[in-house]
Amino acid sequence: MIAIARFAMRRFWAAAVLGGAVLAPLVIMAPVSVRADPLGLAQNGAGGLEVESDNGIEWRRNEQVLIARGNAVAKRGGSRVDADELRALYRDRNGNSEIYRIIATGNVKLSSATDVATGDQAVYDIDDAVVVLTGENLQYKTPTETLTAEESLEYWEVERMAVARGNAVAVAQDRTLRGDVLTARFVPGKNGENELSRIDGDGNVTIRTPTDFVVGNQGVYDAKTGIATLVGSVKITRGENQLNGDRAVVDLNTGVSRLTSDGNGSGKSRVRGLLVPEKDEKKAPGQPGNGN
Repeated sequence: MIAIARFAMRRFWAAAVLGGAVLAPLVIMAPVSVRADPLGLAQNGAGGLEVESDNGIEWRRNEQVLIARGNAVAKRGGSRVDADELRALYRDRNGNSEIYRIIATGNVKLSSATDVATGDQAVYDIDDAVVVLTGENLQYKTPTETLTAEESLEYWEVERMAVARGNAVAVAQDRTLRGDVLTARFVPGKNGENELSRIDGDGNVTIRTPTDFVVGNQGVYDAKTGIATLVGSVKITRGENQLNGDRAVVDLNTGVSRLTSDGNGSGKSRVRGLLVPEKDEKKAPGQPGNGN
């Protein structure tokens, strides 16, 4: 009963503030994008955009803005945006009111049946189907990957692309990728969900697995093949062993790595390596083969 009453109160505020005669949530049409996507409000054929809140909706008709406060929610299809406050900017088009931008503030969460993105603030451009989150606790999470950042986190619906800026971190299975900027690209899965295709890293890129630690200036990780390609001051560390070069192709599934000196194998510089023999802990100190 409490949940039902609370939902009814949200509906009441939406109708009462706007002078509606029926007990129904405020619905304003949103533009249709090129295709549907598992995370985002610009979904093809999903109908109008429904705005709800606990503490009422302020309608500033001259400014063409709606302000929803208190557990504010904007929903369309299976996607929604939750925040302490939502500002929905709208315009008149063909006799309908159409929301084209949402500004969310405080405890922001974008969610669908499979994906969740969080932050302190968000600007959602529905025309371009792009949302930019800023503030603390920036995170985009799918059922199999997690992407975090310190400066900003973008999600591009049509392109199925997430961009993390500022000490960006991506965790996929047992692999952790870091970089100044990470761009995760997805493809549709069997049920339309986001399925990771690749991650591009730019600036101070590192890849860590249970056995290897790889460093480079730039890198690309192919999620389908498990192969990472890094360029620029590349270092591969495995235990006490280290290989240095200008370009590396690393198969993270097999552990096989190939380094070249300048990206094309012309030999202008040299590949260097430090291999440390494994110690036999069973041999007593001073015995042959124990390095003493």
